[in-house]
Amino acid sequence: MRTVTGPTDHVVVVGAGLGGLSAALRLAGAGRRVTVLERADVPGGRAGVWRADGYQFDTGPTVLTMPDLLADAFAAVGEDLADWVTLRRLDPMYRARFADGSTIDVRADPAATAAGIEDICGPAEAAGYLRFVELVSALYRAEMRDFIDAQLDSPLALLRPSLARLAALGAFRRLDGLVGRHLRDPRTRRLFSFQAMYAGLAPHQALGVYAVISYMDSVAGVYHAEGGMHAVPAAMAAAATKHGVTVRYGATVTEVEVRGGRAVAVRTADGDRVAADVVVLNPDLPTAYRELLPPAAAPGRLARLRYSPSCFLLLAGAGEAAHPDAGRPDPAHHTIHFGQAWRRTFTEIISRGELMTDPSFLVSAPSLTEPGLAPAGGHAFHVLFPTPNTLAGATLDWSVLGRRYRDEVVATLEQRGYTGFGASIAVEQVTTPADWLTRGMTAGAPFAAAHTFRQTGPFRPSNRAPGLENVVFTGSGTRPGVGVPMVLISGRLAAERVVGPARTRRFRPLPAGAALPATALRNRNRLKKP
Repeated sequence: MRTVTGPTDHVVVVGAGLGGLSAALRLAGAGRRVTVLERADVPGGRAGVWRADGYQFDTGPTVLTMPDLLADAFAAVGEDLADWVTLRRLDPMYRARFADGSTIDVRADPAATAAGIEDICGPAEAAGYLRFVELVSALYRAEMRDFIDAQLDSPLALLRPSLARLAALGAFRRLDGLVGRHLRDPRTRRLFSFQAMYAGLAPHQALGVYAVISYMDSVAGVYHAEGGMHAVPAAMAAAATKHGVTVRYGATVTEVEVRGGRAVAVRTADGDRVAADVVVLNPDLPTAYRELLPPAAAPGRLARLRYSPSCFLLLAGAGEAAHPDAGRPDPAHHTIHFGQAWRRTFTEIISRGELMTDPSFLVSAPSLTEPGLAPAGGHAFHVLFPTPNTLAGATLDWSVLGRRYRDEVVATLEQRGYTGFGASIAVEQVTTPADWLTRGMTAGAPFAAAHTFRQTGPFRPSNRAPGLENVVFTGSGTRPGVGVPMVLISGRLAAERVVGPARTRRFRPLPAGAALPATALRNRNRLKKP
């Protein structure tokens, strides 16, 4: 494994996203002086926050999984995650609503999920689901240490004993076929393969290796951070500051100054020059190459990258009666609504660059778990509709389409059971693919480059800038990839490039399916120091 050359005493991290903060904590724990420069007024990057009239919304991810990875970042500076963030394990983790009116809850206990599947789909399907849980747990064990949480600098790095194990488990077959070996009902097959969308692919195109996302989402557990997802980067930044990291907000970096094949400083929009021994870049990787580094530094393959779909995001503060579970004792924090169409939906979004004609979408209502995120009698809704990115959907003019599609989204919600939703909205904010593009995400794709075979593992853009000895990347655009767990790992991998694996490798994954406490997460005894 190659580390940066030359001095590494002072590291400048550009961007206080989850990846940048994960790297900063580990670098501080390894004794480096760290300065984080963040253009916004708060930490978080894509995991931002919007507050209006007593409502609070996460502006990015809302699904938190694999909290042991987060605990590991805090442990790098000797801190206990539970002293900084209170996590609650959700149960149900998801509620799935199907076009025929049926629902399936994915529970914190797989046995409870199986019981619900048996009620809806029959005992054979429930037994198939339990076999599927065994499969994705085995995939996780085979993938995590050697392929996800690893520096893969060349295809030869894939030649490990666990590769044969992955092949035997079916990891290199198509995802829909792998799921179909265990699940026969169209509803369960959709529920446990839709995660391919996060990887930028349809289930019939994605490799079975991505079934590990189902493990993270549907077996290991989904959590809510008290204060919303934004509380996570806020706590990471506070812990980093406590341990000597300088975090400067409102500092927009405009250039990485390069001399003799090395980064020597970064320059900001207000004229500051911050000298650096090493630079860690957390912005979207293609954007960082294009806007911050010399043109000659960018690998030619960046122009050929394929990107994941984008999304239309509606944040809405609305009355409690607008929720389809109003009056029920167990409304769901996360609800996935599936349309009748399935393969056609992926074709429309990914292949044809069109909007869904029969939408499937995610609604999160964190105020159901934490009422303080909304005023009395209201709820904070986070509504995500997948859309083409701005390259695939190049004919979609969001400056014109945005308002109309917002109305279509509200109408769809009301048709799917959110009665009176539009009329009950008190505050709202929409984010279109064009807005994601304006925020620096190439192709308007918040899920970054798609995880095709040629953009995965050693074939994904490296976390080292070729030709620059001391520039490192973190975030979803580099390895290992997309999603909060992957981005946290990317921060560790970036720090490892600077100080070496012996100083940063603290993470020991919990046993597959290991239960975590249902309320405040206290895992001091689960962390194994080297």
